[in-house]
Amino acid sequence: MTIPSEILELVDRLNQELNETEQELISGLNRVRPLLSIFPNNNLLMGYFSYFNNVLFFIDSSRRRIQATIETIEPEDIKEELIQEAGEDLGEQLGRVIEAKMGVRRIMNTLEELP
Repeated sequence: MTIPSEILELVDRLNQELNETEQELISGLNRVRPLLSIFPNNNLLMGYFSYFNNVLFFIDSSRRRIQATIETIEPEDIKEELIQEAGEDLGEQLGRVIEAKMGVRRIMNTLEELP
C-alpha cells in the first residue's frame, strides 16, 4: 500500500509550518541577542532567548519524528490501523507545531514594539 495522499498532505503542511516557524524564530533570535548583550540580566529577554532555543530544539525533534513516522508506514504490507495511528500522530504533531508558532509570533509582536 502506498502512503495515502491525506498523510502526504499533512506532512507537507507540517513541514511548511515548521519552516515558517523556524524562519521567524531565527529572526527573533537575531533580535534578542543584541538586546541581551546590552541588558544581560533582563529576565524577560533571557526567557525569550530560552523559549526560542527550546522551540528550535522542538522543530528539529519534530522533523525527525515526522521522518520516523513516514518510514514506519512505507512498507507495502502495512496494516491499516498503523496508517491511521500515524495520521493521528501527525495531526497531533501539527497542533503542537501551530501552538509553538503562535508562541513565537506573540514574542515577535512584543519585540517589534520595542524601539
